[in-house]
Parts: sequence; structure tokens; C-alpha cells
Amino acid sequence: MAAQTNLNSMPPQDEATTPTNWRELVIENLIRLAGISAVLIITMIFLFLLREGFPAFVEVPLSDLFSSRWYPIEDKFGLLPLLAGSLIVTVGAVVIAVPLGLTTAIYLGEIAPPWQREILKPFIEVLAGIPSIVLGFFGWVALAPLIQSMGAPSGLTAFTGSLILAYMALPTIISITEDALYAVPKEYRDGALAIGATQWQTIWRVVLPAARSGIVIAVMLGIGRAIGETMAVMLVTGNAANIPDLGFGALFQPVRTMTATIAAEMGEVAQGSLHYSVLFGIGIVLFIITFAINSLATYFVGGGKRRRGGQI
Repeated sequence: MAAQTNLNSMPPQDEATTPTNWRELVIENLIRLAGISAVLIITMIFLFLLREGFPAFVEVPLSDLFSSRWYPIEDKFGLLPLLAGSLIVTVGAVVIAVPLGLTTAIYLGEIAPPWQREILKPFIEVLAGIPSIVLGFFGWVALAPLIQSMGAPSGLTAFTGSLILAYMALPTIISITEDALYAVPKEYRDGALAIGATQWQTIWRVVLPAARSGIVIAVMLGIGRAIGETMAVMLVTGNAANIPDLGFGALFQPVRTMTATIAAEMGEVAQGSLHYSVLFGIGIVLFIITFAINSLATYFVGGGKRRRGGQI
């Protein structure tokens, strides 16, 4: 009885001191530290850009900063040609990459037999590892002459840049979209097929809406890949800081993007000069555009989750 009394009187072991919970606590703190570090790093990058680029917005009048002439030798820092070039190249890449990437992901995730998927999926992911300078050199040597032979005045055009950027964005869009489709529970497909839906109706009406969040993220990451590319577009777009003509013909004119301008001119300017500050000002504009795209993606993804949860 005394031994039983002693056992009953022993305090229960604190669950927080068990080895399993200690490991969970360490992992939780590491994840929290990684999240905080990411926020701090992004904040420091933005503050650095702001410190170096803010003088450009103070010393250069906004009417000149957003004019149509970029000629730093004469202190002409109009950003409109660079904004127009980035917009045309990015939109062209999105128009090409998004439909092709989504249809390829649907084929891999819903239609292709397993043996094809096992071959094609790793091959597509390997394409993402090709250096951008190699793709830019390929576009300059092989793709640009081909486009010029089709009647374009020059092979170094916005269309060439769009083709290269579309190719670079495709692996990201395909891989993430296919993973999102794979994450849709099999019961969704079985239920749709059980009530008489065809395979395409199941894909269009059930699987794609269920994978919407992942698809939106895939598209936005692809757009971010296109906006942030530097070396490839610098090689194949012609680097002409002019606003292209309106219409479809703008795709077949030389342009210059904001990223290419920073890469081409940063090594030629003196630190602290007005030209130096304007280049960092372009970096601020790029940062804001990227932040806006990510915020838009978060809004759409969050809105879809709220609607599915019945909160709106």
C-alpha cells in the first residue's frame, strides 16, 4: 500500500519536457525565425533601394521622370519607354506561357498515362535550371535571325523577348499547376464521374476550381519570373529606349526593359550621381510592381478560400 501511495503521489510528467515536444518546439521556433528573417531581409532591401533611389524622385521633376525620352547623357530620365518595353515583353510572355503552361499541366495531371508523366515532369523541371544567359544567347544567335527572316525589320524585338521569357516561365507554371491539380482529392473526380460527368467536364467544372489557389500562384510566379529577368531580354530585345507604336506591330520593334537598363548602365555610372539614383529609382518601381502582383495574387487566393468557407 505504501508503494502504491508513493506512485500515486508522484506528480505527472510535464508534457512540455518530453523529447517529442522539445523537438516540436525547436522546429516551431526555427520556422518562426525563418519567417521573421524573410520579412526583415525584404524590408532591408526595400530600405536600401529607398535610400539610394529616393533622391531621383526629389531632384528630377515628375514631369521629366515620366516623360518619353531616356537619354542620361543629357540628363533625360524619362521612364515611359522602359515601362512600355517591360509591359509589352511581359504581356507577350504571359499570353504565350499561361495557356500553354496550363494546358500542359492539365495533360500531365489528368490525361497523360503514368509512364509519360514520370518522364515529362522531371524533364520540364530540369528546363527551369538552364541559365538565362544561355537562353538569351540562343535567342540572339538562332531565334532572332528566324524572326527577321519572317519579315520583321530586325530579329531583336519585343516578340523575341516574349518568346524567351515565355519559355523561362513555362517550367514554373507547369510544375506548380500540376502539383495543385495533384493535390485535389480523388473523391472529387470520382463523385463527378459517378453522376455522369465526362472527363473534360470533371476537369473543367470540378478539378480546376478546386485547384484555383495553386493555379493563381503558379501564374503569378511565372509573371514575376518574366518581369524580373535581365540578361536574356537585354540580349534579344534590341535595347532601344523608345516607346513602340501602338498596335500589334509593337511586338516587332526593338524595346528596352527596366531590368535591362539597370544591368546595362549600372557599371558605367558614378556612385552618388543623379544617374545612379535614377537607376535605383527604377529598382523601386520594379519592387512596387512585384509587390502589387503578389498582393493581387493573395487577394484572389484569399477571396476564393473565403467563398468556399461560406464567409462571403
